[in-house]
Amino acid sequence: MRYYTIPPPQNLAQYVRFFWVLEGEVTPSKPYVHRTLADGCAEIFFHYNNTFDEITNAGTIEKSVTAGVGGQSQQFSRFIINKSFGMFGAYIYPYAIPRFFNMPATELTNQMPDIETLAGIEGKNLTEKMMLAENNMQRVKIISTFLENRLIKNQCPQPAVHFCISSIIKTKGAANVKTLADQYFLSTRQFERKFKEFSGFSPKLFSRIIRFQSALNEYGNKNKSLTDIAYGCGYYDQSHFIHDFKTFSGYHPKNYFSGKGEGMEWRDA
Repeated sequence: MRYYTIPPPQNLAQYVRFFWVLEGEVTPSKPYVHRTLADGCAEIFFHYNNTFDEITNAGTIEKSVTAGVGGQSQQFSRFIINKSFGMFGAYIYPYAIPRFFNMPATELTNQMPDIETLAGIEGKNLTEKMMLAENNMQRVKIISTFLENRLIKNQCPQPAVHFCISSIIKTKGAANVKTLADQYFLSTRQFERKFKEFSGFSPKLFSRIIRFQSALNEYGNKNKSLTDIAYGCGYYDQSHFIHDFKTFSGYHPKNYFSGKGEGMEWRDA
């Protein structure tokens, strides 16, 4: 399994956190199951070498999209493949969705539409170029050009709530929501409405998901116990930590941090 990230060009860094690549060699006798976890950010992704299928909650297998947008999510999803694969993605801030696709972030919450549905013929052409690219650095250039053009096409002033969302991400979910609302002279109701429009979630739920994501990033840190991780990520006690972790990932944190959870291979790549 091979996983790595690529920084975006400076003019996209405000909207794109990074590009990523995931590749693996898989055989029919030993399929790979990948699990995506709850996340406050979204992803534009392309399966350039074979496509995963989705495992539904009922346990059935359904075709997944070859190229699409995985919106910010409060739930985990499972995917399976029995062939070698290659994926390329752009990990984007939730408020990038209105700029790139001219729609509120809420419309993509817990959704995964194909890119052509969101961007029409431009999305179709983008998919073809990404599939035919010779390597992933070429894919970086192709998608960067696409996103830069979308920013020009969907120009709009940057609302203050962007900075609030960024603050919560930067503080790993620890920022005080009321303080942020007061800072930008918004009533609580105005703030929550605007926040949801550009993040896809209420401020409270978004903060919980970002806190959970900050805990995930402690994977591989052998110097911290689960209790240390819980308190270090702002949980009041271990029971809240375990509850959120199971809700957002389907794992008990002990299984996740032991590396024994389903689809953990990419974490060790």
